[in-house]
Amino acid sequence: MKKKLIALLVCLTMAMIPVLASCGGGSSSGGGGDEFKVALICLHDENSTYDLNFINGFKEAMKNLGIDEDHYMIKTGVPEGQECYDAAAELADAGCKLIFSDSFGHQDYMLQAAQEFPDVQFVSCTGDKALVANQENYHNAFAAIYDGRYIAGVAAGMKLNELKDAGKLKGDTPKMGYVGAFTYAEVISGYTSFYLGAKSVCPDVTMDVTFTGSWYDETAEKEGANKLIQGGADLISQHADSFGAPTACETAGVPNVSYNGSTKDAGPNTYIISSKINWAPYFEYATKAVQDGKTFDTNWTGTIESGSVELTELNTDVAAEGTAEKLEEVKADLVAGKTHVFDTSTFTVDGKELTSYKADVEADEKYEHETEVVSDGYFHESEFRSAPYFDVAIDGITRLDEKF
Repeated sequence: MKKKLIALLVCLTMAMIPVLASCGGGSSSGGGGDEFKVALICLHDENSTYDLNFINGFKEAMKNLGIDEDHYMIKTGVPEGQECYDAAAELADAGCKLIFSDSFGHQDYMLQAAQEFPDVQFVSCTGDKALVANQENYHNAFAAIYDGRYIAGVAAGMKLNELKDAGKLKGDTPKMGYVGAFTYAEVISGYTSFYLGAKSVCPDVTMDVTFTGSWYDETAEKEGANKLIQGGADLISQHADSFGAPTACETAGVPNVSYNGSTKDAGPNTYIISSKINWAPYFEYATKAVQDGKTFDTNWTGTIESGSVELTELNTDVAAEGTAEKLEEVKADLVAGKTHVFDTSTFTVDGKELTSYKADVEADEKYEHETEVVSDGYFHESEFRSAPYFDVAIDGITRLDEKF
């Protein structure tokens, strides 16, 4: 009987291995000792540019900290539902002292797990509820990616100027298209910063935005890009996670600015550049804090200076001449505070300059716009919490649908 019981336990242990997938690798368990474990929960898997970016950052941080494959785990394909809580609880039971999740929709379930496991630290990356959750072991993290999107927008604007000078625009004035996932503030902040970057060098540009209702739907993203191209877009960008839009651009011969990493392999003749969040600095910071028994930020915002906001390598075969030099200039001005992405003198709302705006920073059940965020001539994005709250509809951008 004892031998049968041991065999059964071995079988059950082996059955758990695919669920608690170990990945990565340094050579030691790090400063937390042999019992320290950390985990990442992902909405999709490596086929999603978004999730791949998180996974790469997580592995890099673990390597930098010397945490080996026996002490970190990655769970992929976890939906934004009760499955997330189940995954977080399972990881906590498995001994993880710190658990990250990578999707906005995971946050309620991560908070639920934090309430049940007070000795484990939980981080909902891109979430916005830690500010009001009043839960010491629950955290949010994001980065000032609007800076990166703005810089990428400058590259787009320079390409539009090149097309204009060559007489290759589809219409009388430059027009961009943007494939977004949802009408969340995160997406609005992203496409607006991209547009303002393009507008800073190409003043007469306009932009149409369409939404898919999903973070990852290759068919819908490709269809969205094709709709925008058929509507006269001279260049396409995106806030969605598949290769759908870049592939559509390559087929149609339309320049593309992607997100979360280079899509040059999918679009060698159309890809220009991509902005991305490098999550490695944050994962390293939070993990080291937990290893050392220290507290860490409830809301953390990465920046260009922290290495959290990056641009991928410029595709000089497609980009306009002089783009690299211009992007370095813009980056330096953003870091120095000479340029603010949401400078209210650079855009209008219903024909007027935005002089005051109350944003929904607290993200509670009241959905109230309670915090004044415009001062000193610009909208102060991600300064009152890490997650974006810019949700202003500015002139020059047309939303083609509102259903998501």
